[in-house]
Amino acid sequence: MTAAAMTALASCGGASTESTDLTMIDKPDFTSVDRVFGVEALEALGRVTEPQVSPDGKKVLYGISYESVDENRSNRDLYVINIDGTDPVRITSTPSSENNACWLDEGKRIAYLSGGQLWIMNADGTAAQQIGNIEGGIDGFRISPDGLHVVMIKQVKYGRTAQEIYPDLPKATGRVIDDLMYKHWDEWVTTVPHPFVADIDGNELINIRDIMQDEPYEAPMKPFGGIESLAWAPDSKSLVYVSRKKTGMEYALSTNSDLYRYDLATGKTDNLTEGMMGYDTAPVFSPDGTKLAWLSMEHDGYESDKNRIFVLDLATGEKTDLTADWDYTVDAIAWHPSCKSLFFLAPLGGVIPVFSIDVESHEVKVVAEAQADYADLSVAPDGTLVTMCHSMIAPNDIYSISPAGEQKRLTDVNADVLSQVDMPKVEKRMVKTTDGKEMTTWVIYPPHFDPAKTYPAILYCQGGPQQAVSQFWSYRWNFALMASQGYIVIAPNRRGLPGFGTEWNAQISGDYPGQNMRDYLSAVDDMKRESYVDADHIGAVGASYGGFSVYWLAGHHDGRFAAFIAHAGIFNTEAQYLETEEMWFANWDLGGPFWDKDNAVAQRSFALSPHRAVDKWDTPIMITHGEYDFRILSSQGEMAFNAARLRGVPAEMVIFPDENHWILKPQNAVMWQRLFFRWLDRWLKTDATTAETSK
Repeated sequence: MTAAAMTALASCGGASTESTDLTMIDKPDFTSVDRVFGVEALEALGRVTEPQVSPDGKKVLYGISYESVDENRSNRDLYVINIDGTDPVRITSTPSSENNACWLDEGKRIAYLSGGQLWIMNADGTAAQQIGNIEGGIDGFRISPDGLHVVMIKQVKYGRTAQEIYPDLPKATGRVIDDLMYKHWDEWVTTVPHPFVADIDGNELINIRDIMQDEPYEAPMKPFGGIESLAWAPDSKSLVYVSRKKTGMEYALSTNSDLYRYDLATGKTDNLTEGMMGYDTAPVFSPDGTKLAWLSMEHDGYESDKNRIFVLDLATGEKTDLTADWDYTVDAIAWHPSCKSLFFLAPLGGVIPVFSIDVESHEVKVVAEAQADYADLSVAPDGTLVTMCHSMIAPNDIYSISPAGEQKRLTDVNADVLSQVDMPKVEKRMVKTTDGKEMTTWVIYPPHFDPAKTYPAILYCQGGPQQAVSQFWSYRWNFALMASQGYIVIAPNRRGLPGFGTEWNAQISGDYPGQNMRDYLSAVDDMKRESYVDADHIGAVGASYGGFSVYWLAGHHDGRFAAFIAHAGIFNTEAQYLETEEMWFANWDLGGPFWDKDNAVAQRSFALSPHRAVDKWDTPIMITHGEYDFRILSSQGEMAFNAARLRGVPAEMVIFPDENHWILKPQNAVMWQRLFFRWLDRWLKTDATTAETSK
């Protein structure tokens, strides 16, 4: 950022209320001494996000965040690059992260979020000014196409405090709870997000109003709903927002969200998806304003249902399922400028390509074949797509895809780090399952793999449970990192994963300890036949449902595994049913409550809980968990650890008091990786195992 822009920031109070206490985080120095891709290299990578093509299609706005292990935090700055990949320019350099950036005024200016407030600057990063000052800050925003209005996500109070009940007890901290959904993922629910609309008057926000005034509902929906849940109509006269207008037990049992259209002039709100019973999310108006597209699930209570592409004709009210004859779930959508088709992303066969679908014929075409995963869709006026691409051996970079399907890489953000390390090789392998089907399995081999040698192996168990094992890049469950430490990684697309049709995806519901576990064992047995796999030194690792899988395999593996690692896993499904907060998830996946003796699915789920096979545990296990995890309480991990130790099984437990379902803080992330490999090396590396056995 220029000196003038920094001055402007200072004159407006800085980019963050914390900026005086923070230092800027720049790209960390990294030098490899052994060409091994290790934790230090992983932490040195820049994380590219949110590419946005300019209105004239000539430039791309995006962000890069870097982590500082020393400061134990990350920082994100904004960049602009030409659509041909030339002249990347950093346009912010502040101690506070800039997010939610978008183009304004035909690309002359940029709006963004910093320090919880709305900012606008010139496209070159100069003349940055804070627009308004919202008490408590905002979580996201969208500016109307005419530039005169803004819709903002702001938290509003929910429930009563101790002092509201007993004003004479100012230091009382008790929470009075009389209904469900009092906690969610990693927070006690004391606020909910609402959409606020304001008019923009120069550098001020005026006529600010909560368009859900006095409603106790969420919009967007916690915990993952964000700015994609809000959409302005092209004429700026109305907007659509996503909300599940339920509270308490009704909320805890249902996934029925709807799309609501709010008229700015009248203040009237209409439900556009009344009677559609599953999740309705991600609304996007067609550029001509005649249609609205969104993602829709059919069944109430099934959060991993097939995501369909629906289109509403705003003139006639007719709703059409464009993907009725397409048997896969959709991740993201964007309109083609012609309004005749939509681009979309969807898992397919272990990767995530870019597709298009014709609004009239419903014909699906592959826009960009992929041996990797695409993420995010931003469309230029000529139909050029700007997206991100990553794989198991490469983090995100930005690409363009021309109308003719020609792909061009625009950024190479981590070339300096990746050029200093040797990366693994990834192979697609088809494995025959116990019921005679073909299962796509990814195998990641160590760098300089030599089939004449023997390597320990790791079975990766996916969480979700219905999340794709595609060519994803993770900063925790990183296959390149695992393979670079000398392990062969086995990553099956077992039953219950998207990308192989709705039947394959849905099979796991009500069958946690069933076919998907047999799929895992099929993948391991298939790889054990290879001479280069050390069949006596195979581990199994996973988080969330992957942690459940590890706990279950620990009691049913018949000697296949020599070590386990479970993070945030379900150990006792009966306890989990009453400990978790999203009851729709437990009801759909487990079949219902354990006290329903006439429900055969539920009774089987609870009878085959991992904790019931602890008497067969005989293999070393490491357990990790975050205390802020309200999805799967840390007590699940503690029970598993206690059971292992009482059984005399070698075990180690790591509890992070300041982490939730994930390990997010940089120093905790480094610690977690070090412990991960320390444990596996101890039990799976031949020399280490021999030494341990001889003691």
